[in-house]
Amino acid sequence: MGRLLAALLCLGCLGAQAAEHTVKVVSPERLPLEGGQLALGLSQDWRQPLPGVQRALIMVHGRLRNAQTYLKSGESASRQAGQSAATLVIAPQFLNQSDIARHQLPDALLRWKGNDWMAGEPAAGPVAISSYAVLDAVLQRLQDRQFFPALKEVVIAGHSGGAQVVQRYALTTGQHAELKQSGIELRYVIANPSSYAYFDATRPVAFEPASCPGFNDWKYGLNRLPAYASTPSPAQLEQGYVTRHITYLLGQQDIDPNHPALDKSCAAETQGAYRLIRGHNYFDYLMRRHPQGLPQRLVEVPGVGHDGDKMFTSPAGQAALFK
Repeated sequence: MGRLLAALLCLGCLGAQAAEHTVKVVSPERLPLEGGQLALGLSQDWRQPLPGVQRALIMVHGRLRNAQTYLKSGESASRQAGQSAATLVIAPQFLNQSDIARHQLPDALLRWKGNDWMAGEPAAGPVAISSYAVLDAVLQRLQDRQFFPALKEVVIAGHSGGAQVVQRYALTTGQHAELKQSGIELRYVIANPSSYAYFDATRPVAFEPASCPGFNDWKYGLNRLPAYASTPSPAQLEQGYVTRHITYLLGQQDIDPNHPALDKSCAAETQGAYRLIRGHNYFDYLMRRHPQGLPQRLVEVPGVGHDGDKMFTSPAGQAALFK
């Protein structure tokens, strides 16, 4: 394993709710952000120049906030693909308020209420910065050619709850022209999310809107957008999203309609019965709206269900992360 600047460990995962899991931050190193500090794990020490790094792989954890697990998965995938030396794996951690209180963590650490970080909502403390703005800050750090003179691409990947973050971030974030100007490509890998953000009221499953009044609210639709995305219109958001380079990575066996971590809200159920079909439904929806084609693709991972490590370390996962 590479050197950790901030090793993040999920211990004793005992309950169905993320807030009931034990989540530790085990290193004093942090990324300062607007008066707060972000905990994150790194495969290489980015406090010094990394002339051999050509790719940054940002791995976004799921609802368990187990960034250490995702750091290990990114390192394993890069090692198996023969890309360890050329890849900096970054695993940010979006802590809950309960994590801070339970473990008496430093008050300067950013933390969110419940799963608000998935939807790009502002942190509950110590400053109200969006979880998506946190990803912006990581990208800004990677632009520094003094530290990353050979960087060619950044890949933002997530599984399950982390994939929800990546899909909504790809939708609401800007074009990041500064990366393009520096010759750095930005790609996204979205693996097995429970739901997607739709651009209109169309859904693949028939339902009565009156029985599901929030079905088109954020994060399932574009009503009541978070402040992070308040400027562009829905049409502008869609126009930007369909230019993103995205791989939708779906486990062929992620087909359990009663999976304990599956979003079963009425808004999510309008998208399909389980994750595999929800992913296909969303991709088909995009293709119908944009028949001219998109720089996006859907890839199924044979024999894999709802397992982030197996998704990313599979041959299909490695191809998505490392081309």
